[in-house]
Amino acid sequence: MKLLIQGNNITVTESIHDYVQEKVEKAVKHFQNITTKVDVHLSVARNARINDKHKAEVTVYANGTVIRAQEGSENLYASIDLVSDKIARQLRKYKEKNFSKAHGHDKTEELVAEIPVVDNLIGDREPELPAESARMKYFAMPPMSIESAYEQLQMVDHDFYMFKNAATGEINVIYLRNHGGYGVIQPRPEI
Repeated sequence: MKLLIQGNNITVTESIHDYVQEKVEKAVKHFQNITTKVDVHLSVARNARINDKHKAEVTVYANGTVIRAQEGSENLYASIDLVSDKIARQLRKYKEKNFSKAHGHDKTEELVAEIPVVDNLIGDREPELPAESARMKYFAMPPMSIESAYEQLQMVDHDFYMFKNAATGEINVIYLRNHGGYGVIQPRPEI
């Protein structure tokens, strides 16, 4: 398992690094066979009005699935404890749901076709950084049912999840509603 620890407005000291490593390894120790990479992002807000200044965010890459959790508190070590417990619960839930019963589904990593990477990705273009306001993310989007997308939404700890609907072949967004339940945004057919 590859562990990457980053800090924003905080220097990741050796003691912080060791504490994070200990807590994260303990959280994922029963899931080593499905976990490939763990990203930890620690941050401290510089605003005096914010109560939970210390945030810990953990992203686990497991069998082509992204499982994410974030917690904040007034103490960095408490935030690390909280997020470690949360990610352990989510991993347990993921493993119980996907490995306790035999599914006829292929793993995500098997659905994505392998395309060889060319040596020169830039070509004749000049390398440039994107505008600061735009952050680009790229990810595999295998077709899935709305139920599967809802399960993924629960794993990523976000308010929404974008997916390719297996029934229609179109890009949809599933989101958590403020008053409970979830909603799905689909493109309207052209008339």
